[in-house]
Amino acid sequence: MNISQAKLRSEKFDDDDDDNNNNNNEHVPKSVETSQGGKVTILWNQQVQTDRTIPNNKPDIIIRVNAKGTCMLIDVAISGDRNAIKKEAEKILKYKNLTVEIKRMWNVKTKVIPVIIAVTGTVSKSFRKYVSNTPGNHEVKELQKTAILGTAHILRKVLM
Repeated sequence: MNISQAKLRSEKFDDDDDDNNNNNNEHVPKSVETSQGGKVTILWNQQVQTDRTIPNNKPDIIIRVNAKGTCMLIDVAISGDRNAIKKEAEKILKYKNLTVEIKRMWNVKTKVIPVIIAVTGTVSKSFRKYVSNTPGNHEVKELQKTAILGTAHILRKVLM
């Protein structure tokens, strides 16, 4: 189950497609989802409109929990083995200005959550901490398996 699906289930969103679709790889989320009662809003691959020009204003997933006054900017990437730790730091710095703007405009606590897995499934020491901050239950083994299978799929397509 991916991050957006986990939050959809936990907040009782209207997502009829999720019940009929058992293959998680085929799940295509709506660009904007709002929970019943408006407690949570999930933006998928959406630009954030800000007062100032910010070049990096489109993280993969934005989860805004109105009831708690929090906002999570989640950016997911598969990197080379040697670049996983560097990529985490890069993602945090990349969205620093957007974090400041969202805090100011929406009046919420905002944090960046980088979800980075190397092509061979290697993860950083802080990966478990970041994943535990995302909604839902995520098995690190399953995330690693998904990254490795994706890498194998790409290699098969290129080499054959």
